[in-house]
Amino acid sequence: LAQTSLLEQKINSILKNKKATVGVSVLGFENGFKYDKNGDKKLPMQSVFKFHIAAAVLNAVDQGKLSLHQKIMLNPSNLLENTWSPLRDKYPAGNVEIPLSEVIEYTVAKSDNNGCDILLRLLGGTQVVQKFMDSKGVKGFQIKYNEEDMHKDWNVQYENYSTTKSAADVLKKLYDGKLLSKKSTDYLMKVMLSTSTGLNKMVEQLPKNTPVARKTGASGKNNAGLTGAENEIGIVTLPNGKHYA
Repeated sequence: LAQTSLLEQKINSILKNKKATVGVSVLGFENGFKYDKNGDKKLPMQSVFKFHIAAAVLNAVDQGKLSLHQKIMLNPSNLLENTWSPLRDKYPAGNVEIPLSEVIEYTVAKSDNNGCDILLRLLGGTQVVQKFMDSKGVKGFQIKYNEEDMHKDWNVQYENYSTTKSAADVLKKLYDGKLLSKKSTDYLMKVMLSTSTGLNKMVEQLPKNTPVARKTGASGKNNAGLTGAENEIGIVTLPNGKHYA
């Protein structure tokens, strides 16, 4: 109880005089610790949804529909300009085949927007991701639009939402092996541990070299100076071996 009220105090002091809607959920995997602030609020995920997309792709791998080794063709039609894409920067001319694993790694660890939409096309659209999450009992989650859609219309980001409770729950499901096979779980955890985006978020607040398997999301600002979302979800492994989402 003391832990919870201390957390509440700290969060409230950070939020003082801020015009922001903030959702926080903490879930202790071993000790069952729970803390939620606006945990049921539907908040725009932005690039956090790349976690859910990658999980759906790996589910298709588990089912034998896709393979991590299969080749994906990169070309000018799927390497769009004017969007965050380290993949395009690496292969500016396109017309190259790379393994599906590389697309997943760029999409999750480097938050590549083109990689994200390549994965969604491969799966058959956002509804396949939604169906997979529904089938695993993930509540408070909706995905309707891809990255290209979000770049065209600021407002559609609000249709790709998650509650923070849902995010903590899906990470626990991943950790418990309830989302994917052992092999795919280990692979996705490894990719998330190598995430290089948002180093000023969760990682900065933790003891140096604390392993965090994470996915970030950020909307940038619109013309009115509004930030739609600044997000991060992750599994933290503390020095004592305990895990928290």
